[in-house]
Amino acid sequence: MTYTEEPNSVSSNNSDKIVSSEYRISFEQYTKEPDIQPLLMLGNALKILHQLPDSCIDFVMTSPPYWGKREYENGGIGLEKDYRDYVRNLADIVIEIKRVLKNKGSFWLNIGDSYQNKSLLGIPWHIAFELTEKQGWILRNSIIWNKVKSGMDNTKDRLGNVHENVFHFVKQPKYYYNADAIRSKPREAKVVNGAVVSATGVSGVRYKRQIELSTSLNQKEKVEAFEALEKMLADIAVGRISDFRMVIRGQQRATHSDSEKVSGRAKELRNKGFYFLRYHPKGSKPADVWDIIPEDTQKRYAHFAPYPEDLCLIPILATCPEGGIILDPFCGTGTTLVVARNLGRKSVGIDLSPQYLKLSRERCA
Repeated sequence: MTYTEEPNSVSSNNSDKIVSSEYRISFEQYTKEPDIQPLLMLGNALKILHQLPDSCIDFVMTSPPYWGKREYENGGIGLEKDYRDYVRNLADIVIEIKRVLKNKGSFWLNIGDSYQNKSLLGIPWHIAFELTEKQGWILRNSIIWNKVKSGMDNTKDRLGNVHENVFHFVKQPKYYYNADAIRSKPREAKVVNGAVVSATGVSGVRYKRQIELSTSLNQKEKVEAFEALEKMLADIAVGRISDFRMVIRGQQRATHSDSEKVSGRAKELRNKGFYFLRYHPKGSKPADVWDIIPEDTQKRYAHFAPYPEDLCLIPILATCPEGGIILDPFCGTGTTLVVARNLGRKSVGIDLSPQYLKLSRERCA
């Protein structure tokens, strides 16, 4: 089944929300509906984005066709003869993404690199610099997506490629971010022989001994260090924190740097003689290297892009509020849209290919 519609027609079947024109009207109708099934739009991403209202989208995540990798159905971006034209064409679309994105919204871009004349081009960073330097985006994170396994690589003079970039861009310094939604559950403290022991086995005994025997702390500093340590153990016992580390002058080095010019911790160590590193009671945030197996090794055969559902989870949970609207302007077979629906968010997908949108609809059915 393919989707071809007359100009200015809009599908009235909620399960087949595919439009090929009158995009703004369709979008505005969709925002008023309670249904979280994705709205699918058939056509050129730039032309469709031109029709959407300003500041109407909460979150954007996409993985556009990479430059020079393959010829997608119905052509589109990625077929330029020069990679610099690809960067400019993608930037033209991204400036429209910036317009439709709300001020507190986030834009996540998964992009792979390409070779030309045996030289790795650095396309992801060409794009990142184009967006930050010419369009005013703020780059908050550069995530390394470790795909764990590489594809067939018969080259004999370089290493295999097993990673891609995922960039997190925002429009302004203050934006929506729910760190608690993506924290890992911390291990719990316990009581051993009447003493509180943290999740990683910190009981305070070693720190007390170091304070007691310290030749770097004066008596007043020792008293204050003992009192602070007891309070920290009490916070562990009632769950205010999940774990901690204590840094004592003369026993441990200051975190990151010993220079008081660049490290507030070093200054605190000089003035007080100690400080604490507190672990968040709700667990730790993910780091910026993600080990995720590509989609094409997870029993997907209809589409050759490896963009997996797991890649969308952290971005959506952290930076798209509940009730928000998600956009993928190169939605392909709808991976972003599937995750959006599963997490209870409305979503809009744009693609040039009727076949891909048909697969998107089937995946979200």
